[in-house]
Amino acid sequence: MADKIKHLGIVENINGSCLKVRIVHTSACGSCGVRGHCSAADAKEKSVDVINDKQMECRVGQQVMIEGASSLGLKAVAWAFVCPFLVMLVSLFAAMNFSGGNEPLSALVALGMLAPYYAGLYFFRNRLKRTFVFTLESIIN
Repeated sequence: MADKIKHLGIVENINGSCLKVRIVHTSACGSCGVRGHCSAADAKEKSVDVINDKQMECRVGQQVMIEGASSLGLKAVAWAFVCPFLVMLVSLFAAMNFSGGNEPLSALVALGMLAPYYAGLYFFRNRLKRTFVFTLESIIN
């Protein structure tokens, strides 16, 4: 498994050492057998904040190569799917215990616990933004 994730993109905006890079849809999706079922094939472009820590010269419209650690994908899956599932599961069993087995109430409590979870993620979004960082690897052109 590769240690780094690399994407080719185009610089949209420059704000000091922070760049907004639009990731370009690659033609590899066109020949992929599962492209009809893949959400990555549906999204044509994505904007990503990139840190230019090496202070490389770049300008708006220039093609760049960005990279991030492959562990970022696992962290993102954990925060987006695994943790909310665990919150729901624990709150469901706790509500079942405290409500005397009232299933509809317990299900509503379990679903309701997602609101504070995602509110917490939103509240700590700046801290998470520092965790999920892409850096400028090299500039092409």
